[in-house]
Amino acid sequence: MSSKPPIVHHVFFWLKNPESSTDLNQLLAGIRALAAISTVRELHVGVPAATGERDVIDNSWSASELMFFDTVEDQDAYQVDPLHQKFIAECGHLWRKVLVYDVQG
Repeated sequence: MSSKPPIVHHVFFWLKNPESSTDLNQLLAGIRALAAISTVRELHVGVPAATGERDVIDNSWSASELMFFDTVEDQDAYQVDPLHQKFIAECGHLWRKVLVYDVQG
């Protein structure tokens, strides 16, 4: 990663069928494939942790991706990259909701 603060792109997905391990595995594989996009500096893929219940914890989501980019332009390029568009086309039917948090240091 560069010495500048990165652009952080954190996405949360809620599956239409949250009980389906097949759907979850397909979504996770699709997310992992996004690491091949050249502007993605780092990718972390996860599911809700089995932490204790507290009022401030939201574990209602099914999967998340945490990506780092060097610049806003790199993140913009990711959005239109053919691999990202393929992910949306192949996995978009799996989710009922997506929330995105973009952060700049």
